[in-house]
Amino acid sequence: MEMKHLFNAVLKGDAEGVLEHVKSLIDSGILADNILQDGLIKAMGEVGKRFEEGEFFVPEMLIAARAMQGGLGLLKPYLAAEDVKSSGKIIIGTVQGDLHDIGKNLVGMMLEGAGFEVIDLGVDVKPEELIDAMVESEPDIVCLSALLTTTMQNMEKAIEMMKDAGVLKNTKVMVGGAPVTQEYADEIGAHGFAKDASQATSVAKNLVM
Repeated sequence: MEMKHLFNAVLKGDAEGVLEHVKSLIDSGILADNILQDGLIKAMGEVGKRFEEGEFFVPEMLIAARAMQGGLGLLKPYLAAEDVKSSGKIIIGTVQGDLHDIGKNLVGMMLEGAGFEVIDLGVDVKPEELIDAMVESEPDIVCLSALLTTTMQNMEKAIEMMKDAGVLKNTKVMVGGAPVTQEYADEIGAHGFAKDASQATSVAKNLVM
């Protein structure tokens, strides 16, 4: 029953409720991985579903994702103690010249809600910074975001530089943002494209399969 309450608290974006229910479940001896899978991840899956069906909009997704992140923060030490493996490691950033971060932040939170380890490089990320981060953390996926048609071309530049640096052998690139299309993603050699934060989680899961 407590798990159902946690699920509902995430859906409502009730941050305090999420923390309370996570603490209660931990205190009752439920494994952190079970809380993550049956509570937080399942709830974020429902949030994504409701967004796709037009029941939820970006504000509802953001509020739910922030509430989920609070619960995840509490769980992390327990997950580490249980040696729970993440769904995969993802580096995310808004490309060079672009300072927009709301979409990127939401994608990052949704990916965390799907069990991925997310390294957020922020905005205006130069290709060199991406490559350094990739060498250091060896991610499964790099997610690039752009909100402007003028900065979108920097996705192509970044992918070309990654190829030249030889860091794409075991890493896939996913792109997204308002002006980005599947056609553009194909044209620049990206491995995946997501039109919104909800779709990003399913695309990422397919890329790491």
